[in-house]
Amino acid sequence: MKKIWPFSYYFIYFAGMAAFVPYIVLYYQTLGFSGTQIGLLVAISPLVSLVGGPLMTGLADSGNRHRLVMSLALGVAAVSMFMLPFLQAFLPVLILIVIFSFVSAPANSLADSAAMSMLGDEKHLYGRVRMGGTFGWALAAPLAGIVVARYGLSWAFWVYAFSMFVALLISQNFLYTEQKEESSFWQGLRVLLGNRQLMLFLFMAFICGTAFATVNNYLFAYMNQLHIDESRMGYALTIATAAEIPVLFFANRLLIRFKPRGLLILSMAATGVRLLLYALFDSLTGILIFQLLNGLTFPALWVAGVSYANDNAPAGLSATTQAVFGTMIFGFGAATGGFLGGILLEKLGGQMMYAIFGAMTLVMLVIYVFLEPRIAVQHEKAV
Repeated sequence: MKKIWPFSYYFIYFAGMAAFVPYIVLYYQTLGFSGTQIGLLVAISPLVSLVGGPLMTGLADSGNRHRLVMSLALGVAAVSMFMLPFLQAFLPVLILIVIFSFVSAPANSLADSAAMSMLGDEKHLYGRVRMGGTFGWALAAPLAGIVVARYGLSWAFWVYAFSMFVALLISQNFLYTEQKEESSFWQGLRVLLGNRQLMLFLFMAFICGTAFATVNNYLFAYMNQLHIDESRMGYALTIATAAEIPVLFFANRLLIRFKPRGLLILSMAATGVRLLLYALFDSLTGILIFQLLNGLTFPALWVAGVSYANDNAPAGLSATTQAVFGTMIFGFGAATGGFLGGILLEKLGGQMMYAIFGAMTLVMLVIYVFLEPRIAVQHEKAV
C-alpha cells in the first residue's frame, strides 16, 4: 500500500510538468522577450534552485521537517504558476520565477527520499514506482497540447497549478526516515564532495543536464521554427515519455548489469546521438522517431543517480544527498544549457544548437571513460 502514494505523486506531479515545462519558452516569446531575456529567465530558474534545493532539503533533514517543507514547496509552486499568465512585463515575471524556483526546488528530492524510505528493503524497485511519472507525463502531454492549441498558453500554467495542489494533498501520506538527532548539512556535504569518484560522476551529470536543458526548454521552440503546430508537439512528448517505460520497469536489472557508472555512460551516449540526429534530420518525422531515444537518456541517468546518492548518503542526510545530485542536472546543468541554448537558438538556429550540444556531450563522454578508472584506483587506495 505504501507504494501507491509515491506512484500517485509522481503521476500527478509529472502530468503537471508536461503541461508547463514545454510551453514556458513559447510563452516568453509571445510576450516579446528577446533571446537574451529568455535565456536569462531559463537560466535563472535552475540557478536559484541550485541554492534553494540543498538549503531547504538540509532544513528538512536537520529538523525532521520533511512534510512541512514539501507542503510549502508544492503550495508556492501552485500559487506562483497560477499567477504567471497575469504578468506581462519582464521584471515582474523574473521576480515570480525567482520565488517559484527557490521555494519549489526541494519537491523532487523530498519525493525521491520518501519513496526510498517507503520502499524499505525493496529500494531496487524505485524505477517502477517512478514510472508513475512516466505515465502521468505520457497521458497529459497530448491533452495539454490540445488544450493549449484551443484555449491558449495561459491554460498550461493553470493546469500545472491544479496538479501541484493535488500533489500537495497526496504528499501528506509520505513517510520519511526519522533522525534521532539533528545532522549538519555542511558537514555531510563536505563528506560527499570529498569523494573524487562522486565529484566526477556529478560533473558528468552536469554535462548531461546542459544537454537535457536544450530538449526540455527549446525542443518546442525548434519545432516552431520548423512550422510544426502545438498539437503535434504534444505527440513528441508522448513518444518520448512512452520510451521511458521499459527502462524504468527494468531499472533494477539494468543497475545490476551496468551499475551506476554504466548507466551514466549509456545515458551520455544516447543523449549525444539524439541531439546530433535532431540537427541532421530537421523534420517532424525525424523528431518523432528520435524521441524514442529518450528512454536511454534522462531515465537511465536518474535511476543511476538516485541509487548512487542513496548508497552514499551520510546518516541523516538522505534528502540532501538527493538534492546535491539533482542540482547538478536541474541546477548547474539546466542553467548553463538554458542560457547558452537561448543564445544559440536565436543566433544560429535550432539545428546548430543541437549539433553543438550533441558533439560536446560525446566528447565529454570520451573524457569520462578515460579518467574514471584512474580516479577509481586512486579512491580505492585512499580508502
